[in-house]
Amino acid sequence: MSKIYALLFNVRTENEAIHTVQIGDRNKILMFESEDDAMRYSLLLEAQDFPVPTIESFDSDEIKEFCKQADYDWEIISNEELAIPPEKNVEKFSWKNEKDFQETTKKNTDEVQMSTEQLDTIRRQLEGLL
Repeated sequence: MSKIYALLFNVRTENEAIHTVQIGDRNKILMFESEDDAMRYSLLLEAQDFPVPTIESFDSDEIKEFCKQADYDWEIISNEELAIPPEKNVEKFSWKNEKDFQETTKKNTDEVQMSTEQLDTIRRQLEGLL
């Protein structure tokens, strides 16, 4: 068991996600031995217009277990290594950044309210027929 650092997005929300690198059809979670290295990688992602991730410490066994359950690969980035994000990023994230998620949630809520209002109008019209 060792302490590592991973990059998370939308921490402590229902839309929380962990950063992965996609290689072919596989996802790999990077586990950094050094918090400074995780921060450096995070800044490189931000320079590529990624949303700003949060660096969280974990027990490496906890992340490995998560990877096994999710069928992800993992890689431990040692203090001697310099990890650089791929130049090409996925076009669409499998998660939404928190601002987009909140806007979508609000839009869906508004649509439900509109539907309720429409139902009330139809109900009144039907009652008028009786």
